[in-house]
Amino acid sequence: MELIILNLTSPPILFFGLGLLASILRSDLKLPEALYATLTIYLLCAIGFKGGVALSQVGLEKVWLPTLSAVALGMLIPLWSFFIIKAFSRLSSADAAAIAAHYGSVSAVTFIAATNYLKLVQVSYEPYASAFLAVMESPAIVISIVLARLSSGWRAGTLGNALKPALREALFGKSIFLLLGSLFIGWAAGERGGEMTHAFFVAPFIGILCLFLLEMGIVAGRRINALPKLGVFLILFGTLMPLFNGVVGVCLGKWSGLSLGGATLLGVLSASASYIAAPAAVRISIPEANPTYYLTASLGITFPFNLSVGTPLYFLFASWLYAA
Repeated sequence: MELIILNLTSPPILFFGLGLLASILRSDLKLPEALYATLTIYLLCAIGFKGGVALSQVGLEKVWLPTLSAVALGMLIPLWSFFIIKAFSRLSSADAAAIAAHYGSVSAVTFIAATNYLKLVQVSYEPYASAFLAVMESPAIVISIVLARLSSGWRAGTLGNALKPALREALFGKSIFLLLGSLFIGWAAGERGGEMTHAFFVAPFIGILCLFLLEMGIVAGRRINALPKLGVFLILFGTLMPLFNGVVGVCLGKWSGLSLGGATLLGVLSASASYIAAPAAVRISIPEANPTYYLTASLGITFPFNLSVGTPLYFLFASWLYAA
């Protein structure tokens, strides 16, 4: 309980709550769209660049196994999510695949908030962990689109026509493109580049994260209003599925040799749900899926859950596992 309270009283989470409250009370509080876009670019550049610098210091020989584990999670989570939804709900295959794409893909903001939480509890983690974020973003989207097309009946050309725009969005969409590009720049610039940009990418990071989460709270608050349309199954899915995925992620993190903090972050990424890359790809490639289901579940349920109580729970499980 102490760890959860510590998380809930951190400035980024309190600003998220302020945004949530503003939306529920129908305040006219809103960040300008251009500022929101700028904050997004800053956060993606900062985590990608810092991860790249860390990657240049440790070398690929220490990173390949945890990275391979992250890719495997990105491919497996949409598969079991899809079949669980199909087995226990009446949602269509398109809706099941769209939701699976969101839960297999990852949330950069949840990852950033989790790194801030680990700093609060004074637990170190592998600085190159942002590489996991980059490699887990795309596989789930591609697999889910294949599932949607195969389950809706194969027609020549249908899969290819759906995959082309999805692959383009999954690989070259602004979030993944910026993250991978910054990761490469950080790797190429190395430690010297990290020292040169410390004042911009490190010192103001938490303050900018607070502003970003204020806006995310407002957006999540709008989605909470749509909760009654989801039904009991999706509300349960939005809270139980992250717990299961988080436990699997922590276990795989420990198996692949990550530290306590690193395994916690892999658990958080496994538990998170995308609301930037996946919605854009799904909207293009599975247009028949209902956005109310996949956006409300990922942004209105799972995102606040992970941000408030999920992250401390994954850390507690990881602490228990490493002490056993």
